[in-house]
Amino acid sequence: MQQDILQRARNIRLAVFDVDGVLTDGRLYFLTDGSEFKTFNTLDGHGIKMLINSGVRTAIISGRKTPVVERRAQNLGIQHLYQGREDKLVVLDELLAELGLGYAEVAYLGDDLPDLPVIRRVGLGMAVASADAFVRQHAHGVTQARGGEGAAREFCELILHAQGNLTAAQSAYL
Repeated sequence: MQQDILQRARNIRLAVFDVDGVLTDGRLYFLTDGSEFKTFNTLDGHGIKMLINSGVRTAIISGRKTPVVERRAQNLGIQHLYQGREDKLVVLDELLAELGLGYAEVAYLGDDLPDLPVIRRVGLGMAVASADAFVRQHAHGVTQARGGEGAAREFCELILHAQGNLTAAQSAYL
């Protein structure tokens, strides 16, 4: 693991996730009645819960709006949910003002061009393995896992490890 990424992860107090292509595989599913569904990875979900339990706040910022994401955020205990907001940096600025945090205390996991302004601004801006090549090129790091296939778990465990909390989080299950 790169020393720079670990150093950046030590200061994180807020972890922010995109949805489509990060917490999901990026595919959109529409039923004939016009409703939509998404598939989420349970490993990712438990990683987010471990991160929350360690004291790191969590947020979702998504350009799309769907009840499925609201339900998933509630199930995981994600504290801050912003949907239908395309300018993610503006949303992040609002959230940081509310929480009294700075950019250096934020980690962000994204996959596409709308995520790039946030990825480049925060303390730890990462892309999933399946992210757009240009986004991967400008991120501090890239997960080994693809979006919707354990990338969020990897991201969460990286932060937990850097902060010395991963072993305790895992050992709780022994």
